[in-house]
Amino acid sequence: MDTYNLNGITVAAILDDRRKTLSGKYPVKIRVTYKRDRKYYSTGKYMSVSDWEKLDKTRSTEQLCAKKDLQFTYEKVRDAVQSLEKEGNFSFEMLNQRLGKGLTDTINTAFRAKLDALMEQGFIGNALANRSAYRHLENYAGTSISFETVTADWLKKYEKTLLAEGKSYATISIYIRCLRAIFNDAKTTGIIKENQYPFGKCKYEIPIGKGRKMALNLQQIKQIITFSDGTEATEHYRDLWFFLYLCNGINVNDMLKLKFSNIDNDEIHFYRSKTLNTSREKKEIEALLTPEMKRIIERWGNPDKSPNNYIFPYLDGYNTPMEQKKRVQDVTRRINKHLKIISDKLGISGVSTYTARHSYATVLKRSGANIAYISESLGHSNLKTTENYLASFEKEERIKNAAFLTNFGV
Repeated sequence: MDTYNLNGITVAAILDDRRKTLSGKYPVKIRVTYKRDRKYYSTGKYMSVSDWEKLDKTRSTEQLCAKKDLQFTYEKVRDAVQSLEKEGNFSFEMLNQRLGKGLTDTINTAFRAKLDALMEQGFIGNALANRSAYRHLENYAGTSISFETVTADWLKKYEKTLLAEGKSYATISIYIRCLRAIFNDAKTTGIIKENQYPFGKCKYEIPIGKGRKMALNLQQIKQIITFSDGTEATEHYRDLWFFLYLCNGINVNDMLKLKFSNIDNDEIHFYRSKTLNTSREKKEIEALLTPEMKRIIERWGNPDKSPNNYIFPYLDGYNTPMEQKKRVQDVTRRINKHLKIISDKLGISGVSTYTARHSYATVLKRSGANIAYISESLGHSNLKTTENYLASFEKEERIKNAAFLTNFGV
């Protein structure tokens, strides 16, 4: 493909090698340069370095089709740039408006552009969820799904197909919420009109996935945290699970990202990564650093307690977002593996890292703790998760409620 260059504006198709995908390929993008500023526009295509280098000489049918698609996208961007330049009205804002519909005229293209953006921003978990949703959607409906195709009736049929394949409602909810986000973006940018939006009351409502929530009682928790088969690995991951429970039901991702600087006056202060980028109000969670938690840190924590060091030595501060995600998944898998061994021997079913969070909330509720305190300590931030009961609590109340978590004598 040629490179367009006129009056300081350059348009070129490039292999964006700044971030490799999990498949080992790189996204092909159309780069527009103006006054030393660069913007990249997704083509929805991914290639290896070798395939990109031989694209002009290829005779492969698949690569020739890819080349044709790339040429089409390149010409869309180039023509929009030429038109704006002739009008004397070129700016990236105007170019984005002009291209808004042209580069996202199918759901497939919009999904691929979203995946690029999520990966570039480091939202790995969200990117992986969207990638799974997109792959299944494309297998079901093809590689060129128009927005007009997806109606409320279409979504109902798609849900039935997912159910027939054995997908749980939790999975169906994730897949279709990813698709709804694509429609939300399309509606915001004017790609579709309000009457084309298929979601909502009297249209299609996404099913609520309710996974099996297992809450342990105090006696069961005591059995787990006192269990030992004489191996260090069992005690290690058992203790990490206990830390999750005691630290306000924190998840593994947030636990591994805790630093010694998060500890202040015998409390751990942190934000939930899950909601940090989606909630307008950034709610800090405060967990009392109990004697049990201190012992776990002393035994399994980082021996160098410098403020910028992680409390648990799994991350080093130089990990890429993808490396962090894989490390969190690995530790989660190890905890769950050893907790299953422990729980099977004790005759307790369904114990996992999430059980620690659910048990934390349930034990406090059964012990008579104020529901507003529970909501605040979990970091809930909306009405559905008892946000309306939020209140401000003094440290004395946190100390009193933290005592419930290890009150094994009752």
